[in-house]
Amino acid sequence: QKVCYGAFKRSCYKLAYFQDLSRRVGFQEARQACEIDGGALLSLESETEQQLIENMLQNLTRSGSGISDGDFWIGLWRSGDGLATSSACPDLYQWADGSTSPFRNWYTDEPSCGSEACVVMYHQPTANPGLGGPYLYQWNDDRCNMKHNFICKYAPDIFPTVPAGNPYDTSKPEDQYHIIATETGIIPNLIYVVIPTIPLLLLILVAFGTCCFQMIHKSKGRTKTSPNQSTLWISKTPRKDSSMEV
Repeated sequence: QKVCYGAFKRSCYKLAYFQDLSRRVGFQEARQACEIDGGALLSLESETEQQLIENMLQNLTRSGSGISDGDFWIGLWRSGDGLATSSACPDLYQWADGSTSPFRNWYTDEPSCGSEACVVMYHQPTANPGLGGPYLYQWNDDRCNMKHNFICKYAPDIFPTVPAGNPYDTSKPEDQYHIIATETGIIPNLIYVVIPTIPLLLLILVAFGTCCFQMIHKSKGRTKTSPNQSTLWISKTPRKDSSMEV
């Protein structure tokens, strides 16, 4: 599901988390998946938005869904290795969606550059703190072909606005961050409904066709001859019988 936050320009997000490690993807695959879905890999504009994403991940962890360690690709990366080992390396990173946001949340001694050119948000709840403190939610550059979860971000202007007033009950934990969940799309949902019913529809069609064939066959059996071609024993011209005379 896409999750929209009214408190932050109504931007919408989607967490793609895979418990099955074999389903996690590389950076370019994650980027393509977001773009096909109408969004882009997550760009972060400020500390406020960073905190918002952290709250999303915390809510996901508390949901009892069995989520465990697994970093998330965000949309920060650099192309080429020309200056990868120079002091200018941190300035080479750019956002995949074209954002010019200067906001960064690197872990201590990151980015390490070299062959690591794509950025993840740490999500290691069970990891012990390192020299720079807990790894949770801070950024690290990694090799782009590594397999991770990812976060997509969607432009706010393509979603319905929240009605005027205060439709949220802030006394409830689930309403604290003004979450609006919307389906990922009508067409995919219709596909899931229609495809399983195809065998039933075919069965109904065959039964209907068989019934019609039998009715037509019986109808032909009843009307083999027309009245004009009747072979009834009654003659059209009555025969004169002498025994019937008075």
